[in-house]
This record gives sequence, structure tokens and C-alpha cells, in this order.
Amino acid sequence: MAFPSETPDLEALLTRGAFGEVLLRTSASLRRNPRDFRSWYANARAAFGLGRLTVADESIERAIRLSGTSPEIALLRAIIDHRLGRSDAAIDRLRTLIARGSPNTTDATMVLAEVLHRAGRRQELQALVSGGGAWLNDPRAPIFTARVTALTDPTGTADRLEAFARSDALAMARRIAGFDAVRMLDAAGEYRRAFALAEHLHATTGERFDVEGVIADANAQSVLLARGKPWFTPRAPAVNGVALVVGMPRSGTTLLEQMLDRHSAVTGIGEYDGINTLGTAVISAGAWPTGLAMLPTDEALAMQQAYLSGIASMRRGNTPWMFDKSLNTWHWLPAVAAVMPGAVCFHIMREPRDTAVSLFLSNFHPKNVGWTSSLESIRRIIAAERALVPQALHTLGIPHESIVYEELVADPRSHMERCLQRMGLAMEDSVLAPEANARTVLTLSHEQVRKPINRSSIGRWKNYKWAFGKEWD
Repeated sequence: MAFPSETPDLEALLTRGAFGEVLLRTSASLRRNPRDFRSWYANARAAFGLGRLTVADESIERAIRLSGTSPEIALLRAIIDHRLGRSDAAIDRLRTLIARGSPNTTDATMVLAEVLHRAGRRQELQALVSGGGAWLNDPRAPIFTARVTALTDPTGTADRLEAFARSDALAMARRIAGFDAVRMLDAAGEYRRAFALAEHLHATTGERFDVEGVIADANAQSVLLARGKPWFTPRAPAVNGVALVVGMPRSGTTLLEQMLDRHSAVTGIGEYDGINTLGTAVISAGAWPTGLAMLPTDEALAMQQAYLSGIASMRRGNTPWMFDKSLNTWHWLPAVAAVMPGAVCFHIMREPRDTAVSLFLSNFHPKNVGWTSSLESIRRIIAAERALVPQALHTLGIPHESIVYEELVADPRSHMERCLQRMGLAMEDSVLAPEANARTVLTLSHEQVRKPINRSSIGRWKNYKWAFGKEWD
């Protein structure tokens, strides 16, 4: 799709991954001409690339209203639907694109295969692969054929996936295939082989990540918190019905969300990007973290309203509570206290070595979560989170509950009763059966949460104990 003459290099910027610059350019262009559907489309692509799904959702809708659904726009619309948990809508759009023989049919079929996989619709995925077609000649296709053969030929499938991961195929395809193989090798008890393949994938498909910057920011917050009292007062009115998870990825956050989402008064909204957007806005206002006391109330209110309007479209029925599973909330707690006072936080912790193994052997975004590429960087980030979060929650007076994953698994009822009491809700037995939740799970825990609560992942790190030094004790 051609872009307007005033922004001739948008496509080059998008290809290069300069999403922030694209957002700046398209925002300026749309202020001059809010009916420019090409700028809305580019804005949606850039926002999606940055993980700002609600912005991407709104922008792609504006593009559709202004221009209709070209194959490119329809494909992005389906991908965003999928990432927002609207699996049925995504599948319908993709099947329509494929049936029309659109120029992007191969890409649409790849996305359809991914959606079916994530949604647990294995028979439909098998039928898609068995149906053949030109899409199976694409270099990415072995990933999906392997996902079909994994149940009948796990050993052969793992071998083929590892060979693909160590080939010269596209980096992202190798990464996806490789971590699928890592998971299968781990399940088969081939721990050293799984670990070695994960090391290879991180080394050949990873990106540089500023671990020092994250730790320095956490330390700066700790210095302010060490005074023993907040250095600001809330800059906006209290919010009602908002709960946030606080914790590391792979620490039980998805299980907690799926349990609470089963309650009739709670909507789980997945990894909503609103808190990251809020944090970025606070930084742009020059208020992070020392200047929060000077954040103008009208700006804080606008930030709060942007967050609340974003979650409103995801509410299930009239549920009074929304549960946000953003995995970066731990980093933005002063911003939460300043802009979202009244929000309830659930801090969940897990044996750090179990968390580390799960992180290192999983396919997290190599740029956004690049600290998962080594056990040492994982250890340092976990240590920073463990030092900062309790201090912030108590000093800032944020209403919260602390949960240990292993104890949640051992006694889910009492923990759910405590969490629901914090939210002012009565206990419902449905929360004890998260595996019955029909909502599509898009996190790396999408397969685990389809099983009843169990202890199978507790102590998993012992299979890799040779990789941990005394610094983990």
C-alpha cells in the first residue's frame, strides 16, 4: 500500500522497526489531516510493533472506516483481534481473506495456523495442514506442520524443529521453531540438549537489552522510597474496579488471571499495554520518578482516562472489576500510585530458579524482554523486582495482597478468598477451575492453564541445577 507523498519513507521506517518515529510522524500527519487512512494504517502498524494494542486497535478501525478493508488492512485487523483475545473474529476474517484468494493469502494462512494453535483448536489446525496448498512451501510452514505431528511423532518432530532452528532460515522463524523444540526436549527429559538449544537461539536470534538501565531505574526508585513516605500525593481521583498483577513473567500471573476471570464480577484483560503507555506519558511529562509531585492534575487525569477508556472496550458484560495482567507494572508502581490511586495490586512470587528456567527456555520477545537471554540477567532483574516491589507497595500505601505461587497451588481456595475479599467480592467456586475458562490465552502459559491446577512445574529448576551457581541460593 503506497503512503502519501509527505511521508514517503514510512514503509522503510516500519521495515527497520523504527516504530516510535513512525508514531511521531503519523500523529503529526493526522493532526493536519485526520481523514488520511494511510497514516492511520501506518500508525496501527507502528503501535502494534510497540505492543500498544489498544492504540493499534483504534487506529486500524479508523483506517477501515475511511477506506474499507484492503487485504493488508484486513490482515492486520485479524492479527490485532487475535492479540486482543478475539479468536473467533480473527479466524472469520482470515478465512474470508483466504477464500478470496487475496495476494496475502500465504501470510493470512500462517496467521490462521497460529491463531488455531493458540486457541487450542487442534483438529482445525490439522485440517488446515492436511488440506495442503501453496502456503506449505513457505519457509515458515515447517513450524505448523510440526505442531500437527508433535502428538504422533514427538521425537522426530523435535529433531526436525531443532534442525530448522540451526539452519539459515529467517531468524524469527528459527526462533519460534527452536523454542517449540526446546519445550518438547524438556518434556522428554533431554534437559542438556534443551538448554543448549535455548543458548543457541538466544545467541543467534536475540537482541541487545539494557539491563543496567532497568536496574538503575529501580535503584533510583528505591532511594526515593527509602525516605519511608511518598514524595508526592495522588495527582488524580481514585479509581474503582481496577486490579493489577505485579510480578515477573512465568511466576504464576496467567494462572492468577485465569482464576479471577472465572468470577462473575471480574474480567481478565490479559497483558494490556495501558500501564506501559501510562509510564511513557509520565516520562514524557518530565515527572519520572522524582517529579511526580509536580505532575499537573489535568495531565494526570488525562493519563488516567486514557487507561480507563482502553480497558472499557474489553469489559465482559457489566463486570465491576477489570484485572490487568501487564508484566511491567512492577516497574511503574509510583506512577500507579500517582495516576491510578485506588487500584489494587496482587504481587505474586515464585521460586526464582523455577521462574528463571521457564524464562530462559521460552520464546519471549527478543527486544522487549531481552533480559531473558541469560540466567545472569534474569537473576539480576528478579533481584531488582524482589527488592523494589514490597518497598513500593508498603511505602506508597497501595492496597495489595502478596501471593506465593507454590502456596497458591497448594491451597487455592484460601488465596482466592483473600484476593476476592480485597476486591470486596464473595467467593465463587468457579475460580478454582481455571482450566474451564474458554477465553483464548495468548501468553506462553496457554497450554498449562488448560489443565487443572497442579504442581508439575514446581521444582522444575532441579532438572537444570548444574546451570545455577551459589549466587542463586
